[in-house]
Amino acid sequence: MSISKELKALKEFQCNDRCVLSVYLNTNPADPDQLKGAWKIHLKSGLKRMEEYITASKNEDELKAFKKVKDKVVKEIDDHSNELRKGVVIFASDNPSLWSVHYVQVQVKTSFHWENHPVLEEMEYMYKAYPDAGIILPSFGEVRILDTAMGFLNDELIYDFEPNLEEWGNRKKVTPDNHPGIGSSNAGALEPRLKENLGRFFKGMGEIVERLKKERGWKEIHVAGEIEMAKAFAETLREKPASCIHKNLNNSSANEVLHEIFEK
Repeated sequence: MSISKELKALKEFQCNDRCVLSVYLNTNPADPDQLKGAWKIHLKSGLKRMEEYITASKNEDELKAFKKVKDKVVKEIDDHSNELRKGVVIFASDNPSLWSVHYVQVQVKTSFHWENHPVLEEMEYMYKAYPDAGIILPSFGEVRILDTAMGFLNDELIYDFEPNLEEWGNRKKVTPDNHPGIGSSNAGALEPRLKENLGRFFKGMGEIVERLKKERGWKEIHVAGEIEMAKAFAETLREKPASCIHKNLNNSSANEVLHEIFEK
């Protein structure tokens, strides 16, 4: 499910009494305030204060519901403590059931909420800054596509092209740290027939990108590549891309590409 669809579903979730725990936790290892895993202290102290507040209300059913959800949240984060990125966002409820977990690659401000609905303002703000987006990396011989949301890689596709045979197709999906890397060529030095074939390849890929945009709910498309490649591919799209960066990033890891597109 795309982030936009999930946000819509979360907005519709509500219970009669307070039952939803919303957790925003800053786990960014580059943040000076997070030295030596300080997020663990923030998580423990934040949830402890909330439990004390609920205890003071003397509502045993509410306290029981909170403890059950709290324990599940803590276990989830502990189980993934070695895989944390910049932040964690969790919306959880036991009755009615709700479990929505997001490990995000964007800055998160730590906060905890116990309400009768998910507290979504911060999540919506982050999504507005880092929406579902497709990043297209065209080069001679391949087009690499990153499916992203909240600064995080959802999927990666690579389409190869053999200019002499005029054949192309989807090679395989690869992981963020396992991109095989293909060298670039100067399109300006290509003979006319190869440039013509490459143009047809980009046109066909432009149609695929438009289809992926619709299927995956991309709000934005970004293009990055050597000047001639990036410009040529951008021209195949129906709408002007959100950005067109004249830099070859095909041999960069997915995380490096995301940083280049969204954080520079």
